[in-house]
Amino acid sequence: MENRKSVKDSAIENQVYEIFPNDLNPRRTIFGGKVLELIDMLGGIVARRHSEKTCVTASMDSIDFIHPAKAGDLLIFKASVNNAWNTSCEVGVKVFVEDPKTKTRKHLASAYSAFVALDDDGKPTSMPKIVPKTRQEKRRFQEAEKRRQVRLERKESRGDKK
Repeated sequence: MENRKSVKDSAIENQVYEIFPNDLNPRRTIFGGKVLELIDMLGGIVARRHSEKTCVTASMDSIDFIHPAKAGDLLIFKASVNNAWNTSCEVGVKVFVEDPKTKTRKHLASAYSAFVALDDDGKPTSMPKIVPKTRQEKRRFQEAEKRRQVRLERKESRGDKK
């Protein structure tokens, strides 16, 4: 029987990051690059927990910033594996901005990243399949397959080798 894991085995729920003045751009809102860094880092952790191997980022789909965040606000991250294939997986990360005084949360951004598991020699290696259980997990599982096809088509159109 092939190796399989549930989504919750590697998911991150409610990871908190406090925004400090050095995280701000000239408009005094958080740098988009800082949010991307945190999304990439947490996505990589989820991929590593799932695969039990070192994982590297292969791609990140587009991201839209919906609400600003300022110094003193909290960023709340939720991340999980949406689907896993032979040597790669897709991790979805949803980011909220929370006002620590009112506890009001707003959706700041969402991103989907593909990660590749590597062996000790730095070569792609097998990754456990994911077993979606809830309705939401099954929806994400199917949507991830569609996004994977788009990523593969993009790669092919660039002429990238496997």
